[in-house]
Amino acid sequence: MSSKTKIVVLRMKELIYTGIFVALGIILILLLVFMFAPKDSKPDSTDTSDKYVPGVYTSSIMLNGNAVDIAVTVDKDSIASIQMVNVSEMVSTMYPLMEPALDSLAEQIIASQSLDHITYPEENQYTSLVILDAVERALDKAAAPGNSTEDADDTKETEE
Repeated sequence: MSSKTKIVVLRMKELIYTGIFVALGIILILLLVFMFAPKDSKPDSTDTSDKYVPGVYTSSIMLNGNAVDIAVTVDKDSIASIQMVNVSEMVSTMYPLMEPALDSLAEQIIASQSLDHITYPEENQYTSLVILDAVERALDKAAAPGNSTEDADDTKETEE
């Protein structure tokens, strides 16, 4: 009987060694898979810190069939200036509140670097809303690709 016991102990020892080697093999395979598996390439937070693509972006307003362009100049993280371009003499005569309303809005937008909480007088309400809409469209075009929900590359107009 003692010989059978020794055989059982030797088989049990072999089973234990085999189990340990199998466990170590599985751990080694899992370690290799985790080390060499391709990682998801997420953009670094430093790449998306830029709010805008630098340049001059325009948005048009149609007034009685005449186009007036609002040009917004941006740096990589701020709004530098807002101005009207391609203004005909007829538009400036027919809409005298456009220039003062734009100047007032431009000062506020540049100071706050945002279109939120902009105030305007009640007599310039509609003019200011039209200008704000045009500035917002231009800023949407200027938004850096990581900061915009729309594809800003297709509508970008830059001048340097």
